[in-house]
This record gives sequence, structure tokens and C-alpha cells, in this order.
Amino acid sequence: MTESDLTIFFDDPFWVGVFERIEGDKLSVCKVTFGAEPKDYEVDDFVLRNYCALSFSPAVEAETHHAADNPKRRMRNARRQLEKNGIGTKSQQALQMQREQNKLERKTVSREQRLSEAERLFELRQQKKKEKHKGR
Repeated sequence: MTESDLTIFFDDPFWVGVFERIEGDKLSVCKVTFGAEPKDYEVDDFVLRNYCALSFSPAVEAETHHAADNPKRRMRNARRQLEKNGIGTKSQQALQMQREQNKLERKTVSREQRLSEAERLFELRQQKKKEKHKGR
């Protein structure tokens, strides 16, 4: 069973959306910056077009609560969610893990680029030395 939640809030100076996806007992999160306050139809359009391309964080353990299907309880929960400001701590942990993972990937890519550039320059110097030695 998969549950998805989208929470949109104002994080000065931008409007931010946090997608939370719960699969079984695992929570993964994706943060999207909207800029100006998005309209309902803009949010719907964004979800329909871009949900598959979202980069979710690695999954973390999450507690799932399944309440009874009581209409009054559903109304109360909906009201609480509307009053709730920001995102949960589990979501913040998942976002932090995603940031750290992206940081490590950037480090390895930049290290590889730096080493390949140094190797290219070394080969170029060696080639120039050989050409000078041959008297060309």
C-alpha cells in the first residue's frame, strides 16, 4: 500500500511543496520550490506532469497510523492537517539524507573530473616534451 501527501507552505521568500510517500513502513520525501503562491490548478498540473520525475530521498523508517473510517474523525484530521505548519521531523531527516547523498555524488564526480583534467594536461606536457626532443 502506498500513501502520498503533499504539503505546501510558505518558507520565506518562496512557497515550498513537500511530497511525502509512504510505502509499507518506509517514508521517502521530495522537496519542490514553487516560487510564487501556486494556484490549485497549477499544483494539480505540476503533480500530473512531474510526479514521475521527482527525486525522492532514501527511505527511512516511519510509523503508520490507520484510524477508523469515521467521518467525524476524518474531518478532524483534515482540519489538523490544514492547521499544521511545515513538515514533520521524519520528513526533515529524509531530506537531510538526500542532501548528504547528493553532496557525496557531487564530490565523486568533481574528483573524477579533476583527475581526468590533470591526466589530460600531463599527457599534453609529455607530448610537447617528445616533440621538442625530436627537434620539430
